Amino acid sequence: MYKKMTKHVVLLLILSFSFFIFPVSTQAEELSLAPNAVSAILIDQDTGTILFDKNSHKRLPPASITKVMTMLIIMEAIDSGKITYNDKVRISENAASMGGSQIFLEVGEEMTVNDLLKGIAVASGNDASVALAEYIAGTEEEFVKLMNKKVEQLGLKNTHFMNTNGLPVDNHYSSAYDIAIMSRELLKYEEITKYTSIYQDYLRQDSGNPFWLVNTNRLVRFYEGVDGLKTGYTHEAKYCLSATAKKGDFRVIAVVLGEPSSKVRNKEVSQLLDFAFNQFKNELLYKKNEIVTEVEVSKGKTNALPLVTDGQVSLLLRKGEKVEDFEQILKVKDRPQAPIQKGDQLGVLQIVKQGHALQEIPLYASVDIEKANILEMLEKVMKSQLFIR
Repeated sequence: MYKKMTKHVVLLLILSFSFFIFPVSTQAEELSLAPNAVSAILIDQDTGTILFDKNSHKRLPPASITKVMTMLIIMEAIDSGKITYNDKVRISENAASMGGSQIFLEVGEEMTVNDLLKGIAVASGNDASVALAEYIAGTEEEFVKLMNKKVEQLGLKNTHFMNTNGLPVDNHYSSAYDIAIMSRELLKYEEITKYTSIYQDYLRQDSGNPFWLVNTNRLVRFYEGVDGLKTGYTHEAKYCLSATAKKGDFRVIAVVLGEPSSKVRNKEVSQLLDFAFNQFKNELLYKKNEIVTEVEVSKGKTNALPLVTDGQVSLLLRKGEKVEDFEQILKVKDRPQAPIQKGDQLGVLQIVKQGHALQEIPLYASVDIEKANILEMLEKVMKSQLFIR
């Protein structure tokens, strides 16, 4: 009555759940993909499946790809209501003094969160990164603590940050795999691509001191479907890029580190994206917040609780594969007891092929369920007895 799914579904009961990212067995490792990169990885955004891997766990300087994590913390602050896009930020002497890529902020100048975020996403502004870090956390040092705390939350093993912008400093490192996971997390905030997809724009356009922005990621103009995310370069790190592209409902993330030039970097990322879109496709199973199933609730004011995912759920298919080749296995808690809060994880949807789990998607309570009082419980008992008769 309460558990309802598509065909090929098996219902199992579990008490604890986990989420995994699975590699897909491909011939990509044997292909000449990203031959000049020190490290590279290609993943499917929806499932997290690894489509190509080259030394992806190697610790390397990330240069300005650091700003993927910086933007993630900024987007979390906006999403939580701590800051808004329209807030005006006063620029400190510290922020204005940043070298490298910058949007040439002046001490005492005020700029909105919206424009500073644009300055980070498009022009890779080191000064804009520090300005927003100080606005959110008080100091850049405190903001970096938030970055490293997020590293721990995401379970990243080969990343540690010392600043918000990627300027060279000891003990500041990441890996292609970790950057892909950060990028995947950042892309959960769909608004971010409104910034990272901009090819050119202006800051202070109506003032006497306009600044022309041109995206450091040229692929947003020259590769159809690319709408982010972040480039990086220092003498030590060489040329780096975390790029994402979307065709239809199929989005992938490609990361390369240590490329010899921007031209080679863009060429090899384009080849990775070509490989993904030529060899794979995805089938949309559930939209974000679409009801996947319902569970019966114990001692609640209502009996049925819809379970949803926190993002769209897709099935990654290699050429020649069909949806019917895969099995969906639903694992949910049996009669969870009220009170239940919206967002509580109560199950997983597992995608299986030939007995091997390929993906596990957490399922969450879609609404709050309050605990029933004594009178409500008695009423339920009476109704159930009448129904049995």
